[in-house]
Order: sequence, then structure tokens, then C-alpha cells
Amino acid sequence: MAKTLRLPAQPAPGQRAPRPGKAPKPARPGRWKVIAKWTAIMGLVGVALMVSVVAGIFWWYGRAGLPTIEKLGDYHPKQVSIIVDKNNQRIGELFEDNGRRTFIPFNKIPRLVVDSFVAAEDQKFWTHGGIDYVGMVRALITNLKSNKTKQGASTITQQVVKTFVLSPEKTFKRKVQEIILARRLEHNLSKEEIITLYLNQIYLGHGRYGIQEAARYFFGKDVEQVNPGEAAVLASLPKSPNEISPRTHPERAKERQIYVLKNMVVMGKLTDAEAQKWIDAPIQLVKEPYPSLGSAPEWIELARAELVAQKGEAAIATLGATVQTTVDPSVQKAAQAALQKALRGADKRMHLGTARRRIAEDKIASELAKLQKRTGGAPKAGEATAAIVLAVSDSPAQLQVDLGGWQATLALGGRDDARYNPPKEDGSIAKPSERFGRGDEITVVPLAATPSKAVEPDDTESDPSLATKKPSGAKPSDKDDAEGDAPPAAPVEKKPAPVVGNRAILAPGPQGAVVVMEIKTHKVRALIGGYATTKGSFNRATMAKRQPGSSFKPIVYAAAMNAGLATPARIVNDAPEVYDLWKPQNFKKGAFEGPVRLRYALAKSINTVAIRVCHEVGPDNVREMARKLGINSELPREMSIALGSGEVTPLEMATAFATLAGGGMYAPPRFVESIDGTPMNLPAPVAALKPEVAYVITDMMRSVVDEGTGHLAKALGIVVAGKTGTSNDGRDVWFVGTTPDYVIAVWIGNDNNDSMGGETGGSTAVPVFVEIAKAMGLTKKSFDRPAHVVEAKIDKVTGLLAAPGAPAGSVYSEVFVEGSAPIEVAPLPGEVTNSTLVTGEYGDE
Repeated sequence: MAKTLRLPAQPAPGQRAPRPGKAPKPARPGRWKVIAKWTAIMGLVGVALMVSVVAGIFWWYGRAGLPTIEKLGDYHPKQVSIIVDKNNQRIGELFEDNGRRTFIPFNKIPRLVVDSFVAAEDQKFWTHGGIDYVGMVRALITNLKSNKTKQGASTITQQVVKTFVLSPEKTFKRKVQEIILARRLEHNLSKEEIITLYLNQIYLGHGRYGIQEAARYFFGKDVEQVNPGEAAVLASLPKSPNEISPRTHPERAKERQIYVLKNMVVMGKLTDAEAQKWIDAPIQLVKEPYPSLGSAPEWIELARAELVAQKGEAAIATLGATVQTTVDPSVQKAAQAALQKALRGADKRMHLGTARRRIAEDKIASELAKLQKRTGGAPKAGEATAAIVLAVSDSPAQLQVDLGGWQATLALGGRDDARYNPPKEDGSIAKPSERFGRGDEITVVPLAATPSKAVEPDDTESDPSLATKKPSGAKPSDKDDAEGDAPPAAPVEKKPAPVVGNRAILAPGPQGAVVVMEIKTHKVRALIGGYATTKGSFNRATMAKRQPGSSFKPIVYAAAMNAGLATPARIVNDAPEVYDLWKPQNFKKGAFEGPVRLRYALAKSINTVAIRVCHEVGPDNVREMARKLGINSELPREMSIALGSGEVTPLEMATAFATLAGGGMYAPPRFVESIDGTPMNLPAPVAALKPEVAYVITDMMRSVVDEGTGHLAKALGIVVAGKTGTSNDGRDVWFVGTTPDYVIAVWIGNDNNDSMGGETGGSTAVPVFVEIAKAMGLTKKSFDRPAHVVEAKIDKVTGLLAAPGAPAGSVYSEVFVEGSAPIEVAPLPGEVTNSTLVTGEYGDE
């Protein structure tokens, strides 16, 4: 049998033939499938482990102790209350913690503004659940590549959480809590509520919080009125309000604005053409958002007091009210200028802020010896004294002075010195060397040795006087998210620097106050509390209680006339008399005129006559009349009340005279017109005395201007009634003047109650009244005469009815309360009567 030849098996195409002598190995399962399988298993395990770890972290940081977000549903932020004048111009603000915020609800926020902020800060705001996970990963990768924080990933919801409920610490724990709370917030509040919180709370620079105050500050308009370019600027600010402010960094602001506008195009909120319009346009800022702000600092506290009375102290911080005051800005400005002019005039006459005399070089040593003998070489701190200028420096602006063995440096050019060195017509101010020279004798106030201006090394980069405190619960985006600058930092406390030398200041000049009040309404149109008051400073118009002197006398006469004890024509003897060991004198001591009419006595401010009238009516009745007219200060129960020995405020005197000039109707002074547009609910005026009595007293005060101590006011050419006053030793000088429409009360005196020297109410205070009345453009007008007032021709000497045929110069027309006019006729000049007959028994027989 033939053998069959078996050929070896041929490999399939593409396979290698087995080596001779070796059997082929059986095929094994796919290695990569196994690897893939185990990789998948390990991946799942890793993911599960990672999820478990993340879940554990969130559980750990989200357990008990996590801040609550429930309070965000009842948002009552601290807000700024706006103080405006009668023309609705902002003159002041009330806010806490140096932060201005005005809440605006969602339905009043333009959609354009909402879209701008979403485009700038969180483009997925309306769709995410509080966290933008994709954005977080993208920001993480970007930051890792750059090895620093370049992108933030906080959503608007997260920023709300950070602002309201979390501390500013930059930790992993805080970030986890932020994510947890953001998710919770999305379940508790609507998107509209969340973005309302954000837009009202966010810090936008320059002490402004929220979009409303920022829009007003940058653009001078409410946020409801902003255009797309302005909205984009506002939306640019949260990223870094201090570095993107269009006021301080216009280039950065423009770059960021363009970025926001382009994002709005991508989001479909603006067309390319609309965006390009605002990209090409410059950012238009209002130069001065509130040009009248700070023009009437006295009115801020007045408005605040009214808010407290109406709403309560606890409500002020969150009230956010608009308070319209009664102040007329033009009158306020005129009153301030008139008072300053008068005070500078008094400074000059009293040689304050300037040299009293120039001492020759060879006499300086002997004059210093005299000073040293007077002070013992140790002048009392705070007390005015003479000093001699040794050296003058223009840079720095200062003097070296010697107070008699006690040398000191006196700095010039500060706020207080501006009073003594006002700008010239060209706006320049005089240099120290143009004002003083070696050997000048000046009046100074020595201060205790004071610290130098050197600071500790770690404080040299900041000025605490410029720092402001960060509002509680109002924080911008945290730095670790690169989303915002911090708001103003808290002040830095410095350690005291070492004492380096003696200092002195120019002796302060007198101060003053002015009140301008409408008679019919008692609305205060101007109120000045000093030469240059600031917010929160001492308001002399309402707080300084000073002796009114003779300006109080009309109240004495009103009490007597109201009791039927006086008429303008009544004769009272101007002669010395003793009251309980007190012997009052007239202004000119030792000068007495004998019998005079009350009108004349008031015009010439005769003290003895006022005392006699007060004795008849009684000090208690005078006090009661003062209270009815509007003086609430405690007054003395003694005869000296007739000469104004009690202490009152300028506002009280203005109110009392407004009551007299207004027909005897008292009403409290009005400072506030409305709150949030609602007019004030005011009590009805009260009759303090009969209108006929009030009219006659007011008419008597016309003689003070026409022929008496207030004669300088005659230059106005209008009807003016009023009364001057100069207290004991000239410590206080007054003029309270009234026209048919306005009362203007003026007081001038030294804060330390020192004498004003030769200053008087007629010479110093009346000119202030005149300047204000001129600026107000007051026209000639008569006081309305009420019923029950009669007029009669009176003999000037006797106060009786003028005799028929009496010479014109001996007669004048007088007004009386009906039923009080004299009925006896005066004799003709030279006519013998029982009262003028002298019998022989008085002869020399």
C-alpha cells in the first residue's frame, strides 16, 4: 500500500508559522479586555471612594453649627436716610458704619441692570442650582496652570451666602459651607429674591453699597434711569470696586465695561449695534453728585431728632427715609456769610488772629521779662494770653512765639486759621511772612506739650484718620475668589508718639448763631450754629444757653400789658432804686432821664424802667409769659429777669418774637416738612396772648429801629421791629429783629463766656440782620393790625392825649389796646397846671 504524504498545516494569512519541532500554543483570552475590566472596576471603586470622601466632607462640615440662612428671607438692611432742603436737594445723610445703602425692590430694578450683573458675574445664574460646577473646574484648571488665583467661580448665590452669613476667613471649610448653603438658599428663595439681596448688599466702592446709591453717586440718577453703558459700569464694580472705579481708574473701568457689554451680546441681551454704541461712548460721570451736601450740617441732627420722635431710635438704622427739611438754601448761605463777616469784623476790632502791635527789636527782651513776671514762665494751658513772635516761617507755615520764658510753635494754615486769613479776591491767601513779623505781639492759647507726627514703623503706610469702618454684615466678594476688593477697613490704632515740644494756637475769636423763621408757619428757613460748624459739632443756635440781656425786655412789657399794667405811653421814672440790696444801673452808668414813656424806654433800652415794670407785674408772671411765647429754658424767679439774666437759646428767642409778631399765636419751630413725602402732622397753633397786645408790643419794637439802639437796621428802608441786647460785661450781644414775614435772631459771644469788650448788640449783631435781610430781598410791608387796637395823638412829654393846637413836634401817634388809651388831655407847652404849680411855702422866707 502506498504511504500517504502529510504536509504540515499552513498558517493562515498574516500568521507566523510555528517553529519546527514545537507544537503551537492554544489561544488565550484577550489580555486588554482583562486590563480594561479591572481598570473599570478600580475606577468605579475610586469614584465611589471619592464620592464617599466628598460626601463625608460635606456631611462633616454641614453638620450642627452651620450658619442659618432663614434670616435672608426677612431682609431689612441698614440704609442711608437722606436729608434734603426745601428744594429737594440732598444736604445731608444719616447712616451707620460708614456705609450708604438705599434698598430697591426687584420690581423697580430695570431688567437691563439685572442682565448686566448676570453677564458680568454669573451667566448661568438663572439655570444653575446655586453652584456652577463646570465653572469651578474651569477656574481650578486655569488657576493651577497659572500657579495663582486668576479666576473665581463663585456664583451670585454663593456671593450672597458669603456676604450675609459666612465669615471672611479663606479656608477649605468655609468654601464647603458656602457650597452647602448656596444649595440650601436656592431651595428657600426664588432667583428674583436672591438677586435682589445681591444687588442691594454688594459693595460698589466709595462707601456705597447697593446699586441705587452707586447709580446716584456715579451718574447722579436713580438706578431706574441708567442706560446700558451705565448699567455695564455698575456691573463691572463687584470684581474690584477700588481698582475699577470710573472716578479713580477710568481706563480699567472702560475695559471692564466693554467686557460686560460684549457678554450681554453673547447672552442675547443687547445687539451688536447697541453694545458698540456704548463701547464707543465715553463713561459720563456726574461731576458732583450732591453739590449741596454738607452745606447745612446743623440740619442733619435736627432731621434725625424728628425721625427719632416719629419712628423711634431703634428704627433709624434701617429706615432709609427721605426727610425734607424747611431750610431754604439761599437763606442758609446768606446767614452763614453774614455771620462770618460780622465775626471777622469783631476779630479785627479785638485784634484776634493779627498783631496788636509791633515791638521794636531793642524792646523785645524787656517785654518778654514783663510777660514772664505775669505768668511765672508757665502760662496756663487753654487760657488766652499775650505772646511775642520770635520767628516767622512760610514753609512750613508757622510761628515761633515766646509767652514769657515759655517758647512754643504755632502752626498756621489750618482750618481754624482760615477764619483769620480768608482768600483774597484772586483766590490766594496771605503767607505767614505777609501777616506777621518778628516782634509782633499776638494773643495765643498755649497747649500742653504734644506728640510729634511720627508714627510707629508698621503704621507708616496708612493714615487712620482716613480709614473707615466696614459695615456689619456687608462684605464684598472674598479675595480668594478674586471677585472683589474689601470695603473700607477699620481704623488702625497707633501707639502714642513721644512728646517733643510746646505748641500754641491763635486765640479763638467769638462765635455766633442765627435763626431765620417764617412768622406765619414757624418754619425755620435758616439755622447757623457757629462760624463754620460741621456735622455733629456744637450747635449754638439750639444748644447754647446764653443771657439775652435787654433783648428780653419786650417779654417783660408783654406780661405787663397783658395784665393791664402798661401802655406804650405810660410814664415810668428812670431813676435809681434798690431792690433787696441790688441797685440796677443803665448801660451808661449813672445816667438817668427821669420820667419817660415805655415806648421810649424800650427804644433806648433803659434798664431801670424795665425793672420797675417787672416789679409791678412780678417775675413769676414774666416767666409764665416767656413760657407761653416759646421759651422753655428755666428762668430765674427774681427781678434780674427783667434785664435778661436768665439763659436761653437763640432758637427760643426767635420763637418768642415770632409769636409776638404773629399775633400772639404760638407754634413750635418747624424743621421738617415731610418724611417720605408724607407731610408732618403738626399741632394747631395756640393763643399765647391777645392779638392786640402782641401787635402793640411789636409796634413798640419798631421804635428800637426807628429811634433807638437798633437804628442801623433803618438802612433797609423796610418796616422792622426788634430788640438789641447786651448782657453783663458784654459777654453776649443780640439782635432779634422781625419783619411782617420773618424773624431773624442773631447772637454773638465767646464760647468761654469772656467779655466781648466794647461790642454791643446794636453795633455787632444788627449788621448781621441787615446783611441777611438784604440777601433775602425783603420788601416794605406793614404788620397787619388786628381788631381792638386804637390809635390816638399823644403828648411826648406826659403820655397824655395831645391838647388841641399842640405844636407838631410835641405830638406823635400812638397805638393802644382798646380801652387802655389815656383820657386826660395834656397841657400845652408852658401852660400852668396843678402838677406844675410851685407855691410860696417852698420859698426862702
